[in-house]
Amino acid sequence: MALRTIRLIGDEILRKKCKPVEKIDEKILILLQDMADTMYNTETGAGLAAPQVGILKRIVIIDVGKGLMNLINPEIIEADGSQEVIEGCLSIPDKWGKLTRPKTVKVKAINEKGQEIVITGEGELAKALCHEIDHLDGILFVDKVKEFI
Repeated sequence: MALRTIRLIGDEILRKKCKPVEKIDEKILILLQDMADTMYNTETGAGLAAPQVGILKRIVIIDVGKGLMNLINPEIIEADGSQEVIEGCLSIPDKWGKLTRPKTVKVKAINEKGQEIVITGEGELAKALCHEIDHLDGILFVDKVKEFI
């Protein structure tokens, strides 16, 4: 499909709350594909949220090495434990930091076929789910970082 421009820190769209997707139509499917193409075109991306490409919709994609997940209207319904993680962000190039995330999260979402799904993520997947869902509420990892490295 097409590569989209990744918005960088300082762009006000990254601080806005996204709206739920009401229906999955051709525009949403194209957006999902464009987001995947854009993420896979980077060297370090494991996830991407719609506001990072300028769209205020509650959509994230994630691939931590186990295949692409398209998540529409995702919400964390359970979180357990804690883990110290190192995070970066495609919207904040060359900046990394240490922070605490839940060790395990359960996320409810809708996939690209309109089916409700529940994903349980641990470790890296839990980190990615939390990071990308934060984007949908205008929260960046630098808001939670304990120490930059």
